[in-house]
Amino acid sequence: MNILLINPPIENTIASVQPKELEEGLDFLPPLGLMYVAAYIKKTTSHDVEILDCQVEEMGYSQLKDEVIKRKPDVVGITAMTFTLIDVMKAAKVVKGVNPKTKVILGGPHVMIFPDETINNKEIDFLVLGEAEGAIKPLLANMDNPKELKNIRGLVFKDGETIINTGQADFIENLDNLPFPARHLTPYGKYFSVLSPRRPVTTMFTSRGCPFKCLFCDRPQLGKIFRARSAKSVVDEMEECVKMGIQEIFIYDDTFGVDRRRVLDICDGIEKRNLSIVWDIRTRVNTVDREVLEALKRANCQRIHYGVEAGTQRILNVLRKGITLKQVEDAFRITKEVGIQTAGYFMLGSPTETKEDIVETIRFMKKINPDYVHITITTPFPATDLYKMAQEEKVLTNDIWRDFAKDPKPGFIPPVWEKNLSRTQLLSLLGSAYRSFYFRPSYAIKKILQLESPGEFFQKAKAAFQLLKI
Repeated sequence: MNILLINPPIENTIASVQPKELEEGLDFLPPLGLMYVAAYIKKTTSHDVEILDCQVEEMGYSQLKDEVIKRKPDVVGITAMTFTLIDVMKAAKVVKGVNPKTKVILGGPHVMIFPDETINNKEIDFLVLGEAEGAIKPLLANMDNPKELKNIRGLVFKDGETIINTGQADFIENLDNLPFPARHLTPYGKYFSVLSPRRPVTTMFTSRGCPFKCLFCDRPQLGKIFRARSAKSVVDEMEECVKMGIQEIFIYDDTFGVDRRRVLDICDGIEKRNLSIVWDIRTRVNTVDREVLEALKRANCQRIHYGVEAGTQRILNVLRKGITLKQVEDAFRITKEVGIQTAGYFMLGSPTETKEDIVETIRFMKKINPDYVHITITTPFPATDLYKMAQEEKVLTNDIWRDFAKDPKPGFIPPVWEKNLSRTQLLSLLGSAYRSFYFRPSYAIKKILQLESPGEFFQKAKAAFQLLKI
């Protein structure tokens, strides 16, 4: 059986409510979920599997069609996220247009939230709920046997006109048993990020699941139970990346620092092997201290991405962040003192937030002075408590995301919390926040002095030009 895993072209993304200029062409990062599935299929079956990353190859839909014709897949797999749903469905339509007999499987968080709406799309044959490694092997072995498929947990499919949902499979407890992502099936030398002067870069998971309960977040696919790989497994994968010539690893764990002892053990393992690679993490300000940060620095951690979200304690409390402004200030200060770059993530337009609150957030942003900021307008995404609150408070008068899931079409406008400030006001404040932070003379001079190559200059200049257009 020939299996093709597709990362589709992105022409209709609705990832966040912000100017499109800030989303275009600044990063090409590998499809980590597809690489995990490909590795698992190769390890546990005899099927042929390929990955087609249309995004990094800068393919449109006509080229995708040509590739599908050339490769003749029996099965196609695509990761579905709500904000990429339009392109996912468009890619599935291309596949079925080439050969209606090709089976199309969707996984990802969107199918967890809207299984019935998704399987009712005529181009989709199967959904995999939760972590794909649990169901993909028996699914591939029984695709034409509905009776047997009903006994496999983690599937949604149609038997005639009846939707069969076998329920989510249990989460994988021992992540060390999974093979490393199949990076060799991608053009891994082409991936890069605007944040890094190094190429190529890659992405990596060292854990799955997030135990925290922020108002705006939901992780239906990976769950709320923190499950971590061993330090040895993590360092082994890093060493494999070094041998492939990869220069930087972006660790995509929701919160890398949950297990302090594991963080120290990973750092110790990198030091002992003297691995020549730098890496980034995402974590919370209340999971680091000076000892941890110094260990991360010794192990070549280049950059830490902190979710701050707001510059007032009241809004942090509304968002259920479970952190204080002092913890934010201390974490950023100590991170800089040990020599690690910082990236701060902020949201504007949260429930009850006023213009004065946002002005204070911008002031706080400058006070802690990260190397980079990423700012979005707070969006009530489906299945989050924020979305439920928006419905309860009549900020939203209909189930807008479910309606979109039933009929995903270009032109969809994601909802924002317009009880206090209008969309127009929020977009204006967003542009002001970006320009106010990035176009300070002190910031520009600092970044120019830190440049490592002409290529990095042009990469950063492109990002700055995008900001000028908002």
